[in-house]
Amino acid sequence: MKIKLTICLLAFLNFYDAQENIAYQKPSAEILKLADYERPPSVLMNSKKDWIVFTYRPTYKTLEDLSQQEMKLGGLRINPVTNISSTVTYLNNLKIRKMSDKNEVQVKNLPANPKITYTSFSPDEKKLAFTNTTSKGVELWIVDLETATAKKVTADNLNANLGVPYVWYKDSQSFLIKTLPKSREALIDASKDLPTGPIVSTADGKVSQNRTYQDLLKNPQDEKNFEILTSSDIYKVDFNGGLTKVKDKDLYSSVSFSPDGNYLMATTIKKPFSYIVPLYRFPMTTTVYDANGNVVKVVNEVPLNEIMPKGFSSVRQGKRDLGWRSDAPSTLVYAEALDGGDQSKTADFRDEIFTWEAPFNNAPKSFFKTKQRYGDVSWTNDHYAIVSESWYDTRNIKSFLIDLNNNESKVIDDRNYQDVYSDPGNFNTTKNQYGRYVVDIKGGKSYLIGDGFTKDGQHPFIDEMDMKTLKKKRLYTSNVKNTKEEIIDILNPSKGEILTTQQSASQYPNYFKKSIKSNKAEAVTNFANPFESIKDVYKEVITYKRNDGVTLTGTLYLPANYDRKAKKEKLPLLIWAYPTEYKDKNTAGQNTQNPNDFTFPYYGSFVYWTTKGYAVLDDASFPIIGEGKTEPNDTFITQLVANGRAAIDAVDQLGYIDRAKVAVGGHSYGAFMTANLLTHSKDYACGIARSGAYNRTLTPFGFQSEQRNYWDVPEIYNTMSPFMNADKMKTPMLLVHGDADNNPGTFTLQTERYFQALKNLGAPVKMVLLPKEAHGYAAKENILHLLWEQDQFLEKCLKK
Repeated sequence: MKIKLTICLLAFLNFYDAQENIAYQKPSAEILKLADYERPPSVLMNSKKDWIVFTYRPTYKTLEDLSQQEMKLGGLRINPVTNISSTVTYLNNLKIRKMSDKNEVQVKNLPANPKITYTSFSPDEKKLAFTNTTSKGVELWIVDLETATAKKVTADNLNANLGVPYVWYKDSQSFLIKTLPKSREALIDASKDLPTGPIVSTADGKVSQNRTYQDLLKNPQDEKNFEILTSSDIYKVDFNGGLTKVKDKDLYSSVSFSPDGNYLMATTIKKPFSYIVPLYRFPMTTTVYDANGNVVKVVNEVPLNEIMPKGFSSVRQGKRDLGWRSDAPSTLVYAEALDGGDQSKTADFRDEIFTWEAPFNNAPKSFFKTKQRYGDVSWTNDHYAIVSESWYDTRNIKSFLIDLNNNESKVIDDRNYQDVYSDPGNFNTTKNQYGRYVVDIKGGKSYLIGDGFTKDGQHPFIDEMDMKTLKKKRLYTSNVKNTKEEIIDILNPSKGEILTTQQSASQYPNYFKKSIKSNKAEAVTNFANPFESIKDVYKEVITYKRNDGVTLTGTLYLPANYDRKAKKEKLPLLIWAYPTEYKDKNTAGQNTQNPNDFTFPYYGSFVYWTTKGYAVLDDASFPIIGEGKTEPNDTFITQLVANGRAAIDAVDQLGYIDRAKVAVGGHSYGAFMTANLLTHSKDYACGIARSGAYNRTLTPFGFQSEQRNYWDVPEIYNTMSPFMNADKMKTPMLLVHGDADNNPGTFTLQTERYFQALKNLGAPVKMVLLPKEAHGYAAKENILHLLWEQDQFLEKCLKK
């Protein structure tokens, strides 16, 4: 083993000395064939499931797409020329068809070289709206579904910097739109202005727990540019482009109509802005207006929120989750903390839920109190509501059925939300007379659609629940052989008609209409498998145990031509994983992998390398468990090493691999995992770590699922930090990072500083920074080069 490792190190170092300042490369033919494919369309259906929209987009973005102008302000990434997020992914074509027809129809009169996003059906579901981004801005279009014809509604002057720039009016004949102000100021080029003074921030002595956010405001110029870019006028526009002004310029973060369409609720961002938190924690005021734009009531005022109590179950004070009640014409619903938002305080009840009926002349009515933190409320059109509450430290979730006629409540679900085997599913919903989704109740019965994970495999189901007795009756359990079936919707409960998708390891996911009475299924779509070259790859979900008895799983792939009986050739093994925290061993050992999931190779896994003669264990279980008062990270390294060793042992015992040729890899927290495994274990010949964080002192107020700060448990932060243990890392590692990472905590600096430490300490390591890439990679040039880098690295360190 020592001789092999020395040879690998020499090959690694010699190989990479010759690769400096290289141009973009493409991976080997086997991998390129899989990576350079044509993406099948995605499917968008209306609520009645009688119209299908097929949306098309390029398989990848390009470097040119990522090189557009960009400003990073308040947590946003904005193109200041087109006034839409610079990270949005565009569609480039639309086709439609009726569910009852066989062939889709190309939408006519689409814009030239379309850049389509923000699609939505009209309330009457006869039209589809979308935005198109030109070289100068964002314009609004509609598609008439019957004629499959598109029509432009506005000029390219919409403001989409804060998201969707339009809302349908209830009449389905007009829109409320956010436009660029006519008197818009010019943006400030900070590089041309001399500072007028230093940047000064102060602390008032209050304790807070803020994570390390990116793309924040940094100076007065940023503040001014943020204000300019997020300011909008609000107009009503009809299909012919006729404009009526509704509201003057302001920083509108959201606008929404009441279900009956008689009221408009608008939330505006206020000053002071912050340099330490994103815009969603800036001061905000929410006002309700009548149909003519007159003020009815200021219904919420939220101050700047820079101070947060510790803990994932802590929340800010004041009204939260303010929105329209979906089963009433114009009633608001919201929650308020009864414990000051601080989970560390003792309280009989944590939250109180209120309803408030327009025009808000009367005081809000208390609706329900929760003993844990309020989650959400689902409404029905039959005098019921369903309220959920949860608590992070225990992973408990509890749901209540509330009879609105007598305000009585019954518990309908009380469990560990990570316990997938006991998951009762989600209530099937339908659109009501207001066009809002509510729980579908027919004849006093509701319907639950569940994923159906069990210890014996996945079997999705439909349950019927009596709303009075809460008794359930199983209507359907999926048992399609060698196929994964996912239940999308119940089309007709009385007839037993459902909409599903079906897929297998080699069958691309397609939609089917199915009768649960006859068990007959009719294909709705027929998308071909774009990855035919790996259709014969062997795939199996394997189950094995960790040294402490915890059950683990992983999806094992073997090359198509590998002789599994003879096992003469011992393959190199690639493990791809991502750690997950749990509060008990039982839920940590549950299996959510299905061997009939379609094998979809993408840059985020090692599956490509089955074509190069590697065994791959994908999505290997890496649970980190902290039972009782123990936190998972208290024994992070020990559990991490045990997870990896159990995976290697399991595949080795099957007789497929050379355990001296094992590589491990991961992205983000998986990269953090990889660096720790190479540092604290001798089980791996090499590793690939992408876009990770390696120095936890740079994320001192929590990371991933760690609620404690650095000063609470400095030994945990230091022990878990690969950077702090860089002197122990001597295994070849490929470090990759996007040079424009936008994820909290995974600054590109994390990889740069870790690489410098490893290099100076003599570790065999290479760093690749992908230009213009954020936390997830998007440009074709970068993705193909990444695959080439990984391929070269693995061939040198494992194959040879």
